[in-house]
Amino acid sequence: MPVYSLSAAVQAELDIKKSRFIAVVAPVPDRDAAMRLIAGLREQHRAATHVCWALMAGGQSGMSDDGEPSGTAGRPMLEVLRHHELDGVLAAVVRYYGGIKLGAGGLVRAYTDAVAAALKQAQLVEHVAMSLISMRLAYADEARVRRWIEQQGYALLNADHENGVHMTVQLPAADAERASGLLRDLTQGRARIDAGT
Repeated sequence: MPVYSLSAAVQAELDIKKSRFIAVVAPVPDRDAAMRLIAGLREQHRAATHVCWALMAGGQSGMSDDGEPSGTAGRPMLEVLRHHELDGVLAAVVRYYGGIKLGAGGLVRAYTDAVAAALKQAQLVEHVAMSLISMRLAYADEARVRRWIEQQGYALLNADHENGVHMTVQLPAADAERASGLLRDLTQGRARIDAGT
């Protein structure tokens, strides 16, 4: 089953019983990037009552109600992201309190609706799990392997020339096994390959 991310950050705004909810959904590579984005929202909206968030990022997922009653903001927002099969995505909602209490059910609906409104405007892109392959090559094989990496559209992350050639390549995880076999064939078995994460 495919998993998706977003092509770009999108914002939506809802007014519910005089409270203003500003939802932002954004693609993020990891939790650190998400925390920087949240810090930026807090800075931009200093007068806001709450900045709640939910993050789907593999093993770095998380959420925060930021002072709202427990379970009324972060978890419902996380469920919206799960429902849309998203990964590598942050949902944040800035709330300016309008003076009328919404109650627990009203808050859950408000945060859910705000994130859903932003996602309606977002362009989903298939999230491709990536893998790394490290390899040791003879100097004679380097040019041929570099050409092959370029032809495949993979990313050469580094090349070290100490004691032979050591390369690290990033590629879709689904291609890793096939690519390892092709690299062995390309170098007539000389390449020493370590499929990583």
